[in-house]
Formats: sequence, C-alpha cells, structure tokens
Amino acid sequence: MALTVVPIDERPDLEPMLWDFDNLWPVFLQQDPISNLYYNRVSEDFVEFSMIAFDDAEPERPVARSFAVPFVLGEEVGRPVLPEDGWDGVIRWGWHDHALGRTPTHVSALEIAIRPDMRGAGLAPVMLAAMRDNVKRLGFDDLYAPVRPSQKTKEPHTPMSEYAWRTRDDGLPYDPWLRVHVRAGGELLSVCPRAMTIAGSLAEWRDWTGQPFDITGDIEVPGALNPVHCSVEHDHAVYTEPRVWVHHRLG
Repeated sequence: MALTVVPIDERPDLEPMLWDFDNLWPVFLQQDPISNLYYNRVSEDFVEFSMIAFDDAEPERPVARSFAVPFVLGEEVGRPVLPEDGWDGVIRWGWHDHALGRTPTHVSALEIAIRPDMRGAGLAPVMLAAMRDNVKRLGFDDLYAPVRPSQKTKEPHTPMSEYAWRTRDDGLPYDPWLRVHVRAGGELLSVCPRAMTIAGSLAEWRDWTGQPFDITGDIEVPGALNPVHCSVEHDHAVYTEPRVWVHHRLG
C-alpha cells in the first residue's frame, strides 16, 4: 500500500473524509459528553491538528484518521501537572484555552483510529509518526497522549497501574499500543484514572450494549477497559475509563 497522510489544513477538501468511517469504536464509548467540545469544533478551531490517511490506489476511501488538541500547561494557569481526567480533562483545557484566546504550549493526542478491515496492517506506527511530524510542523516540542491500551479489554479486572507497566522479556511494554508509543520515543508517565466518564440510565446502557443491565454490581462490557458500575436501585450505570499518559519529546 502506498499510504498518504495529510493534515486537513493543507487539504481542506478532504475534511469530509474524517467522518467517513464506520464501527471505529463501541457505541457506549461514543457517549462521552465532553467529546463534543472537541469534535463539534474540529473543522473551525482545530483543523490543523486533524489528519487523514488514504491509499493512493483508492484515494476516495480513507483508511485512518487522527486528532490532537493544543492546550496550555503551567503554573501560571493553575495547571502544574497533566489532568487525572486525561481525555476529558485535556479536551476541556483545550476548549477553554481556545475560547479565551490563550497561546497553547503543548499538544495532546486524542485519537488514532484505523478502519477495522485495515487493523493489523502496520498502520499504527505510521499514523503516530505522522502525528509527531505534524505537531513539530506546528511549532511544538512536546506531544502528550492519554493512551488507551489496545489489549486491556481482555483484562477488565486488572488495575491499569499493574497492566500498563507490564513488560515483555525484551523490556518493551506488554500492550501492543503502548509498545508502539515507546518504540516511537514515548515515555510512560502515569495512569490517568478517570480519563473518560460515561453515565447513563439502564435503558440507555441496554441500548448501547445489548446487555440486560439487570443486576447491581460490576458489569463486564465488550470493549471496556474495566467493568461498568451498575445500580438497579438507582437506575443508572457509570463507566470510568483509566488511560496512560505518555510523553513524546519532539524538540
């Protein structure tokens, strides 16, 4: 495959392709209310941080996409460290900074997604390298990422603090997606224990997952990194997803 990866600010005609994907993420994972602060404003406010990839032989059909968000980090704005609410936190920071007209100091990756039928074809490191290059092109020396380990779904009851630092015999991370980041020069920093929070009524969770949600307690949901907490008595369930902060030094 001859793959082309381009930032949308250089090819605004390709912006509609960002949304031309099916089944990238489980339905329940698309219900995070904070996400819309970013995705609803990508084309207007963060276009230079979005990228699309396509096969030169089939340029009308995208194979992968990526998104990132710029933000301010520092004591002067009351943000001495990265947020423990990871994905949600950095989206909120980036949205506020843009609304206030602040000049961003850092960038956080949000998503690198590959078309389901193309997964396993070695595109993940290509997309990560393209994101790193794009962030450098835009004048930044640091790229952070609240990484969602790709195989953690197989161990929903293992604490992320244990899973993330598990290594193979060669010293690289056990998890494939964390391994891609480390091979690219990323450093694992810490767990963000509440990177994304999704709450809903039991009817909503049944609709999102096809599961009964009729027992109070922890419910395993396919695609979730840890169990969903369900309360039949209170008619709600809450999923709090941990992720792993990774730092890429680009300067």
